[in-house]
Amino acid sequence: MVLSKNAEKKIHKKIKRCQVLIARETELEFSDLPTEYIVICNAGLSTGLQQEVLLEEVLRYGSTSVEDIAFPTGKSYCYLRFESAQASQAVYDSMNGIATLGQDGCVLLMSYCRGLPAGGSDSKEHALPAGLILIADFLNEAQETKLLEAIDWEQEEEVNSSLKHRRVKHFGYEFLYGTNNVDRSKPLQRKIPSVCEQMWVKLKELYPDLGWHVPEQLTVNRYEPGQGIPPHVDTHSAFEDPIISLSLGSDIVMDFRDTTGQHLNVDLPRRSLLVMSGESRYGWTHGITPRKMDTVRLNDSLTIRKREQRVSFTFRKLNDGPCRCRFSSLCDTYQQEAKDRADRIKENAAQLELENVHKVYNEIAKHFSETRHSPWPRIAGFLESLSPGSVLLDVGCGNGKYLGLNPQIISLGCDRSDGLLKVCTERGFNVVQCDCLALPFKTACADACICIAVIHHLASLERRRQAIGEMCRVLRPGGQALIYVWAKNQEANAKKSSYLRQNKHNNKPPREGEPEKVVPIEHGDGESVLPIHTNRTQFQHQDLLVPWKLRDVERQQQEAKVTFLRYYHVFEEKELSELCLEVGGISVEDSYYDQGNWCVIFRKQ
Repeated sequence: MVLSKNAEKKIHKKIKRCQVLIARETELEFSDLPTEYIVICNAGLSTGLQQEVLLEEVLRYGSTSVEDIAFPTGKSYCYLRFESAQASQAVYDSMNGIATLGQDGCVLLMSYCRGLPAGGSDSKEHALPAGLILIADFLNEAQETKLLEAIDWEQEEEVNSSLKHRRVKHFGYEFLYGTNNVDRSKPLQRKIPSVCEQMWVKLKELYPDLGWHVPEQLTVNRYEPGQGIPPHVDTHSAFEDPIISLSLGSDIVMDFRDTTGQHLNVDLPRRSLLVMSGESRYGWTHGITPRKMDTVRLNDSLTIRKREQRVSFTFRKLNDGPCRCRFSSLCDTYQQEAKDRADRIKENAAQLELENVHKVYNEIAKHFSETRHSPWPRIAGFLESLSPGSVLLDVGCGNGKYLGLNPQIISLGCDRSDGLLKVCTERGFNVVQCDCLALPFKTACADACICIAVIHHLASLERRRQAIGEMCRVLRPGGQALIYVWAKNQEANAKKSSYLRQNKHNNKPPREGEPEKVVPIEHGDGESVLPIHTNRTQFQHQDLLVPWKLRDVERQQQEAKVTFLRYYHVFEEKELSELCLEVGGISVEDSYYDQGNWCVIFRKQ
């Protein structure tokens, strides 16, 4: 096909535009003269172009000298490398502006370039994940035939003997795809074929230190051309190390990926045995991409190989206990324990807050309100800066001292404490009772929020993050929130906070060697203790109990003091602003220190 002059001109303009965009992302140098490198400017992984489809098209034009193909992750361009500029030019002349492999059938736009950018070629056909052993020609043809004949595909005894993407049979135990495990209490009548026993003798001779050699479970998969299996890792706690897989009937390319994103294609020849042990067993997923052909290297050049029917035998030995590997992101034992730990922390945190925050504030509400009457200047300044008619939500409003500060705005308060809400209603403020973790307000209903001395009472990181997320949710786009939390450092800027300045003689820090007072409590990761803070002194811990002494004239004829312990998580510098950014959809407008508090003003994006 020969392009007209007008078509060539249009193609050339489009290529130039693509070159500008690619040059912004890479250090690629383009060339007007033929080189052995070609960049396809408008097609790649993000447009759905497949490596095998591209190579098949290239080979149609008689080029057998494709040395490499590189598809950058998530990009709409890719690269070809040939053995010579002449071979490259033959493909360029035949496909540029002609081959319809682009998105929605668009023609490919191609350009010569001088080498590939750093990381442009990640071809690693010969590399293997650590711990992976590939034994070519493990069986001869006669042994292959015997194994294939041992599987009766006509016998349909299992409910799940036919899957969407392939046919499968299980021996010893049924592999349960819902849980990627087996039910030890339900062994199958069908045992592993005795013809397999010769394999364990040979494997033990080849690798005497490998580990187990007699499996208890076998899964046989039959793949037709075009079928595959999603990336997965055999459940860590269910099966021992190693996992062994035998490929019969056809070659196949298996994809391995680790948790860092490294991707290796491993070519499994027919009658080869794959032993996944160590890191390759626990730290890499493996799978087969559904397609009808694979890209493989032959005589230092790339070519495509059509798939045929393949049967895999995967052998496993059942594990007796939890996994203790170091690959936590793929380990079911670690993930389950982490989930259980998170659930326990969540439950413990809620109970801790109930006993040492909510019940305490109900008891001390009246006395607490009497000590909270003067607005803080910078909070007052924030409220006064709001436009007339703005809707303000005061999350954790306490006795409502900020609700009536700006009469030109609509103020609504909420708090968990019955006692403090009663004070608010007596003062004529609009308030509702709720938990700051689940605000009963519509999304995007408020112009501003304030949350003063509340979040430091939440007993887990996730709950503190959730509270900020709720404030973000109820704000309108562009709305602002002001948060105050107690700072661990009460002497920031070389100046004591008002909290420290009120230190009386009988509230000095403990003398050196004096044991610290602690309370046993379910907190955080399980059973631990929380230290009892000495009032009006510098904080020594982030999570602690702070005493509130209340005079009790009703319980005794003589006036006495009752001490209540309030839970606090006091914040380090930048901790609050970083927590806000973790929520997402937020920009931190200001972060400052104010009289023993870390403070943040954030805006909803």
